[in-house]
Amino acid sequence: MVAHNKLPVLDLVSDQMRAVLDTSAELAPDAYATDAGLDAMRQAYLKERSFWNEGGPAMAGTIDDRVPTPHGEVAIRCHLPVVGTGLPAVVYVHGGGWVVGNLDTHDRIMRALAAESGAAVIGVDYALSPEAKFPVAIEQCAAVARQLHDHGGDYSIDGGRLAFAGDSGGATMSLATTLLLRDQADAGAPSVDISALALYYGMYGLRDSKSRRLLGGPWDGLTPDDLAYYLDCHLADPADASSPYFDCLSADLSRGVPPAYLVAAELDPLRDDTATLAAMLTGHGVPCTHEVFPGVLHAFLHNSRMLDAASAALANGGAFLRRALDLTE
Repeated sequence: MVAHNKLPVLDLVSDQMRAVLDTSAELAPDAYATDAGLDAMRQAYLKERSFWNEGGPAMAGTIDDRVPTPHGEVAIRCHLPVVGTGLPAVVYVHGGGWVVGNLDTHDRIMRALAAESGAAVIGVDYALSPEAKFPVAIEQCAAVARQLHDHGGDYSIDGGRLAFAGDSGGATMSLATTLLLRDQADAGAPSVDISALALYYGMYGLRDSKSRRLLGGPWDGLTPDDLAYYLDCHLADPADASSPYFDCLSADLSRGVPPAYLVAAELDPLRDDTATLAAMLTGHGVPCTHEVFPGVLHAFLHNSRMLDAASAALANGGAFLRRALDLTE
C-alpha cells in the first residue's frame, strides 16, 4: 500500500480531533512509534495516556484484586458507580495493539462507562505481547469472566449478568472471549452467559479493505508497517491469523452472540472491520447498533477531556449497556 494513494486525513479531522493530536504530540511524540523500541513505546504510551485519564466520574467504590487463570494471576479493577450489591458487570478489555496499555491507561474510559451504564465495570490487566502470545490473553479474559460469574458477591456484583466491552485490540478480544466461552460451554464446561457487547473500533479479521487502503498513518500509528508489527508481536504462528478467535469474521456468528453496540471512527483504517461485523450480525438477526463518528481517528475514546465525540460514544455505549443489562434509571 503506497502512501500517495491515501486520503489527506489531517485535512479531514475535526477541529477538536486536531487539538487532541497537537496535545498528544506535546505530551509524548513517540507514543505510537512502533520503531522506537518496545520499552520506549510503552513508556511513551503511559506518559501520553496519563493526561487523558485525569478527571472524569468519581466512583462510589473501587476494588483491586488478582484472579487466577490458566496462565497465571492477572490483576483486575472493579469500579462501582453506586453503593450496593448485585450490580450487573461489564468486563472491560483494554486496547493497545496487544503490546501496550494497562488498567491505568484506560481507567477514565472504565469509570465513564460505569457512570453512564450504572453497571460495575471490571478491567482486566491481561498479559501483553510479545511476552505472551495469542491465545493467552483471551484465555485469561475467559477465566476472569468465570471468576466473576462464580464469585460475583466478592465484588458486589451479580455474576449472572455480565457483558463485555473493549476498544481496539480489546474489542477484538471481547468478541473472541465471548465466542470462546460459548464454545467451551458447547464442549461441556459450565456456561457463562454474556448479555451484551460494546465494541469500539476493533480489528475483526479483514486482511485488506477500502478503509485500509485510504487511511492510516503516523498520526494514528496504524500504517501497514505498524499493523504488521502488532501482529508479529501477538501471533506465535502466522496461521493463528486464521483462528476464529482472532479472525472473528470467520467464526460462526449465527449463535451465542449477544446484542452489540459497534463503534467505528470515520478516519480509521479499521473502520471497515466494524462495518463488516455489523453486516454479518445483522444478517444473522443479532440485534446490532452500528455507529460511525465523523472526523475522528482510531483510539478517540480516550480523549473525552477535549473531544465531544468521545463523550458521546461513551454515553451511547453506556445507555446501550444499561438497557441490555436491564438496569432502571
